Amino acid sequence: MKPLICLGIESTAHTFGAGIVASKGKVLANVKDTYTTEKGGIHPNEAKEHHLKAADDVILQAIDDAKIKSDEIDLISFSQGPGLAPCLVVGMEKAKELSRKLKKPLVGVNHCIAHLSIGELLTKCKDPVLLYVSGANTQVIAYEAGKYRIFGETLDNGCGNFLDGFARHLGFGFPGGPKIYELALKGKNFIELPYVVKGMDVSFGGILTNLKQKIDSGKYKKEDLSYSCQETVFAMLVEVAERAMAHCNKHELLLGGGVCCNNRLKEMAGIMCKERNAECFIPENEFLVDHGAMIAWQGILERNKATKKISSIDIKPYERTDDIKVDWR
Repeated sequence: MKPLICLGIESTAHTFGAGIVASKGKVLANVKDTYTTEKGGIHPNEAKEHHLKAADDVILQAIDDAKIKSDEIDLISFSQGPGLAPCLVVGMEKAKELSRKLKKPLVGVNHCIAHLSIGELLTKCKDPVLLYVSGANTQVIAYEAGKYRIFGETLDNGCGNFLDGFARHLGFGFPGGPKIYELALKGKNFIELPYVVKGMDVSFGGILTNLKQKIDSGKYKKEDLSYSCQETVFAMLVEVAERAMAHCNKHELLLGGGVCCNNRLKEMAGIMCKERNAECFIPENEFLVDHGAMIAWQGILERNKATKKISSIDIKPYERTDDIKVDWR
């Protein structure tokens, strides 16, 4: 039997991605183009313009990389939410355009769940707690009783946005996380910062204010502040992830989201899992960041929801992970 082939489009924030995946889980292509800045953060309308310019080339490159013809695509999927509305609209409209042109059904999927699904596919983990840490999203997720339930999350900023805000105050552009990591490698002195864990949730707003005050005082080296920032906030994340594993009686931790590309966070998560005789699963960086292959795979999982009646399909910028009924497991 010919495998089902899905083309997935990702456009929730800074990345426009197109991925092509076959129904048995083989990634045929995964192409992306990412909006960056030299100074300042992500501007939704500028990201939208970036996506509009990049979309056609990214999609054509994905089809070329997959070594297929466009009429071999059986299904189109796209990130329906959560995300920045101007960016989501670009992906949706491009997906609808392809659906009409190729006369193929279309399905919208949840971006956060797609991170979990691609991680499970690529690492072969069975029933993990997902530590999902990206720009706008910071959640601890696990499957219980028919849904992916959120056992802890940020009360204000996503961890990635927090790191970007810290980097901007140091004079760096977007994305800021990789620059903070490089500085942290040179840090030698730990500077105490607020450690904000509230039950199963975390908060970064007060830490950012404290860091800005310390930068403005001129008394601290930016390398030491970067090192202390990472040690503090990553310890917070690993703490709530471990507590969720204990609460759910699960023995696997899966990392997802762009912030999880950080080697120090990977290391800390690995140490925690080793100490509790659990396994830590980490996809390659290409599949931690936002990308189209995860949307394509999620489209295959939810193919029963696909339709050719696409006029009523819309974006869902505020959709939560636990809004989705999971009927494909």
